[in-house]
Amino acid sequence: MTKARLAVLGSGSGSNCQSIFDAIDQGTLDAEVVLVLSDHENAYILERARKRGVPVELLDCGGFKNRFPDESQAALAAKLKGLGVDLVCLAGFMRLVKAPLLEAFPRRILNIHPSLLPAFPGVEAWKQALEAGEKEAGCTVHYVDAGMDTGEIVLQARVPVLPDDSPESLHARIQEQEHVLYPAAIRKVMGME
Repeated sequence: MTKARLAVLGSGSGSNCQSIFDAIDQGTLDAEVVLVLSDHENAYILERARKRGVPVELLDCGGFKNRFPDESQAALAAKLKGLGVDLVCLAGFMRLVKAPLLEAFPRRILNIHPSLLPAFPGVEAWKQALEAGEKEAGCTVHYVDAGMDTGEIVLQARVPVLPDDSPESLHARIQEQEHVLYPAAIRKVMGME
């Protein structure tokens, strides 16, 4: 079987992208990242990819701060299809994916979210969990659909909320689990288990 061809989209530091790179290096993920894209030119995820010699690209979001226009998604879908991408991995990508990309990659777009979905969708889920007085938090890898963090769950990992947790300490522990969970979810979705 040939290696799974992945594209990673991110808006920030790219620590989950790094976990994918690490799993590939350790031989626990039979894949290659063929393109890393970001909607922010200074996002560290691009630097992580450059250091590995992985091609990077800045996404054209039409000048919109939060929207991901259909035309941009259609152009991206065509580019990824042309590269033979098997799976699109959202890693801290802060824009909603809609029809043009979803239709081009049905059940082939994953996202990782720092909560036990369906609880606490949206931004800063670890803060939402703390403010709600939860005893448990965690992370979820799910298929992307047209909603915000509403797609079918692939895998989850649980993280206890400790009595002295700050948002930062809880988030750091959730991220440790994310970095294990995302490569495992890719293996599951790509039938590598």
